Amino acid sequence: MLKKLYISDGKLAENGHGEPVVSVYIAPDENERKYLLEQLKIDEHTLSSSLDPDELSRLEFEPEHTAMIFKRPKHYTVQDNFLFRVLSTGVFLFKDRLVIVVADDAPLFEGRPFVKIQSIQDVCLKLIYRAILHFVEHLKAVNQISSELERQISTSMENKYLLNLFTLEKSLVYFLSAINSNSMLIEKLHNNAAKLGFSQETSEFLDDIMIENSQCRVQTEIYSQVLASLMDARASIISNNLNIRIKALTLITIAIMLPTLVVSVFSMNVRIPLSWHPQAFWIVTTIGAISAISVGLLWWRRRW
Repeated sequence: MLKKLYISDGKLAENGHGEPVVSVYIAPDENERKYLLEQLKIDEHTLSSSLDPDELSRLEFEPEHTAMIFKRPKHYTVQDNFLFRVLSTGVFLFKDRLVIVVADDAPLFEGRPFVKIQSIQDVCLKLIYRAILHFVEHLKAVNQISSELERQISTSMENKYLLNLFTLEKSLVYFLSAINSNSMLIEKLHNNAAKLGFSQETSEFLDDIMIENSQCRVQTEIYSQVLASLMDARASIISNNLNIRIKALTLITIAIMLPTLVVSVFSMNVRIPLSWHPQAFWIVTTIGAISAISVGLLWWRRRW
């Protein structure tokens, strides 16, 4: 699917005059891929990299354009089941237009970064900046989810919540890898700012992007280390909860066993004491109840 965008009043709009300056190809079909390869001379491997979620970020200079692959977080859905994924985005910068190739129909141009746009170089950098902000938003969501899972683990005896935390930790590993990959791309963009035609203002914005990405990386590392370091403690909490429940069940079992023993002794098919007594049933029942209460009091007093 193809979306055509124009720069109008410092913003990207779908309506405009003349040739569109930004073309977004969403999961391009065979005909669109053929056009990108044959007409725009985009390298086939680079085009495939734009749709490969495992591809690393990079910058390549071709005769007629500059190719850039960067990482961005995939929009989270309930079906992802606590796994935050990462996708690749291909950006191909020509002299007079920008071609973007993505695997999903995600809103790429939303939010604060896309308020003031002067050129297609601005769009390139703001796409990376938007991806960084998106990573930060997902990190906040991961932190909130992990806090809720920790609350559930404190009273749980199942491994379900612990497995969910493992999935979150796996997501942070993916995030950290993607952010580090973007960091190398941003550094390469900074070193080739003049070659890419970046203005002074654009170069200063690139410096801000480097700082934001560095802070995002540090934040991801902290969250990842916290989840990893406390995972054994959380597993111990579940094990301790199970031990407490088993201890309670053991107390109940012992308390039931003693009255059963008393009643069994007095139910033997032989001549036993109290068989002649008219209140023998209540005497035996009282002895059984006293034995159960004695076990409970002993357990409470010894703080077992």
